[in-house]
Amino acid sequence: MRAMVLDKPRQRLQLRDVEKPRPDRRQLLVRIATCAVCRTDLHVADGELPDPKLPLIPGHQIVGRVEEIGEEVDSKFKVGDRVGIPWLGWTDGECIYCRSNRENLCDRARFTGYTIDGGYAESTVADARFCFHLPDRYDDVEVAPLLCAGLIGYRSYRKTGDARRLGIYGFGNAGQLIAQIALYEGRDLSVFTRPGDRTTQQAAKELGAVWAGGSDELPPEKLDAAIIFASVGPLVPAALRALAKGGIVVCGGIHMSDIPSFPYSDLWEERVITSVANLTRRDGEEFFAIAPRVPVRTKTETFSLEQANTALDRFRAGELQGTAVLTVTE
Repeated sequence: MRAMVLDKPRQRLQLRDVEKPRPDRRQLLVRIATCAVCRTDLHVADGELPDPKLPLIPGHQIVGRVEEIGEEVDSKFKVGDRVGIPWLGWTDGECIYCRSNRENLCDRARFTGYTIDGGYAESTVADARFCFHLPDRYDDVEVAPLLCAGLIGYRSYRKTGDARRLGIYGFGNAGQLIAQIALYEGRDLSVFTRPGDRTTQQAAKELGAVWAGGSDELPPEKLDAAIIFASVGPLVPAALRALAKGGIVVCGGIHMSDIPSFPYSDLWEERVITSVANLTRRDGEEFFAIAPRVPVRTKTETFSLEQANTALDRFRAGELQGTAVLTVTE
């Protein structure tokens, strides 16, 4: 099968013919239709995440059809089913985290497109426990970005509880998807962009934000919660200064630049900073139930499998007008 392979961080992916994988007794063999490109793919390719499997087939927002089913997979899946394969690819099911409904923190967890091969290829295998049936409302291109920006964004959003005044720092893929759910659920949304990015600020207002401005500004009212999707550490103290007493800052990325020091007074009065690590299957089930009701809409640009480097380059340069999605098979 064809695959785009990362041999070493900070090198370009190579198009190769590699052996088609075979599923073990608990896996599905999936023929890939599409795979969305995520910022985490950039972090892996650019060497910002440690110890990836090498050589590696990246990609963890995978949409495809089941071709073969391992002998111990339950009857939840059948050949021909459309499935989604997300970032969290395997857990041991036995550790204290798995046994306390925190499988996203499993010490032995494996991650699609990072420590196990992913979706920049014509086929892949995946642990059936961590595959999702996908809503019929979406086609293969539309649904792919929901498998990471949507799922981990949704986990970040749920960590804000019932916050009425919500801020989002970074209005890229995840920010735009979660903003739609926040507005659907009646939150007062403020959006923070790069200073001077009037185009994105206007787009946020047209979507329904009550305020949009630069990350160097404060909103008219203090926020009950803020989610930071941009991987920019200095946004953490900026978001703290925008919070009301008892508010929470949720850092929604897997990688962030260093957070600068800030005065304790910005944290005092029971403000909270927390991170989000990975996702759980419950997050996926809840998100794919609510997304079609909103309905959450995605904006995409398509590339062929062979154009994966071009998609990554344009993502890195901030030149994409939507989520890059690799179209692999018909």
